Amino acid sequence: MTHILPVLLELLRAGWLSLLDYMAAHVLLCLVPAFVIAGFLSALLPKEAVTRYLGPRASKWISYPAAAFGGFILAVCSCTILPLFAGIWKRGAGLGPAVTFLFVGPAINILAITYTGAAIGFDVALARLILSIGFGILIGLIMAWVYRREEARRAQEMEDSGVFDQTARVRPVVWGLLALLALVLVAGTLQVDLLTKPFADLNLPFAADSGLVSSLASAGLSLQGAALILMMILIGLLAWKGFEKIYDRFDGWTLAALIAIGLTILIAAPVEKAGSLALGLNGRFMAEILLLAAIGWLGATRLDRDDLTGWIWETWKFVKQIFPLLIVGVFLAGAAKNIIPSQWVQSLAGRNTLLANFAGVIFGVFMYFPTLVEVPVAKMFLDLGMARGPLLAYLLADPELSLQSILVLNKIMGRKKTGLYVGLVAVLATVAGWIFGAFVAA
Repeated sequence: MTHILPVLLELLRAGWLSLLDYMAAHVLLCLVPAFVIAGFLSALLPKEAVTRYLGPRASKWISYPAAAFGGFILAVCSCTILPLFAGIWKRGAGLGPAVTFLFVGPAINILAITYTGAAIGFDVALARLILSIGFGILIGLIMAWVYRREEARRAQEMEDSGVFDQTARVRPVVWGLLALLALVLVAGTLQVDLLTKPFADLNLPFAADSGLVSSLASAGLSLQGAALILMMILIGLLAWKGFEKIYDRFDGWTLAALIAIGLTILIAAPVEKAGSLALGLNGRFMAEILLLAAIGWLGATRLDRDDLTGWIWETWKFVKQIFPLLIVGVFLAGAAKNIIPSQWVQSLAGRNTLLANFAGVIFGVFMYFPTLVEVPVAKMFLDLGMARGPLLAYLLADPELSLQSILVLNKIMGRKKTGLYVGLVAVLATVAGWIFGAFVAA
């Protein structure tokens, strides 16, 4: 027992640090807007507009390319795509196109593809791009075929309800707000000098040797990271008071929660300058201010009370359903990384065998990293001796099969569909890596 306790404490510490790191940065500029977009789609985008292009009755030649393109224009990480996937599926998208959107979204990030080419090689980057599109469509088609009877019943129910007989128009304000929300997501994640390069410094009112700064540093947190965690806690408290009974009242708690969400995005936007207690105000910060102001103005002047109420409630419902599972998944993934010996990289994935490629997929499950971060991690694997085939298998699986993604998908789709999706991704990534490795070595 005395030997087990230190190990358990170390695992808890690793999981806690992983959770702190996730909450302090990654979860905000992409995940918060994604939940808001998902709620917006669910509340304000007419189901008929979704079923027209992605519905179970839509032509495959239209629905699958549209789903792939939709995933591409909102190229985000796996945890961010989950609420978006839930939103479009709930609004009537067919299972196949929705799954294609689910796969392509986190798999094809133009920045990650470019970064992969620069850090690892354009052979891996090109293979990652082509295979991600192909696999997304293939997996969607397979799942639609396997569950074709269920999808036919669902389509019939929707048809009986008159969904397919209606030709609802999407109001211009809805398209305008959707574009602005997408830009908030893009501005928060796009890594270009125009957005990331600081143009002025904002000095924080703390001494570098203060007890607060030292305590946060010992926990691996910066002042900005700690502020973001506090803001997330504040949002949770305010939203519980202001969103839970939104259909009964729209009061000061509701407004306070909305303001806190906007402030959190603004706090996360500046870059923290290394070696100093200062934030670099950048183009991202200015872009988010303008976009949030435009969204607030349009929402207040062009949407009625019912629109706003439905949007807030659907967003809050997605948060309650998905966010707790994400937290658990991040914690478990952080603990798991602590018990995987580094020597396994060489022993299990140092050669281009099917087992080695499957090991690359397993690495993607247990060693999930946010989008773009997987590239330097993959470079580390390469430097440690991982073969290029298993490396590609890891890059194909990492955005799709993290522990938290599997947990959330199980909640959204059920065990059978999630099991089939996970199995297809694992098999296709393994075989693709093996063939690619053989081709490169030839």
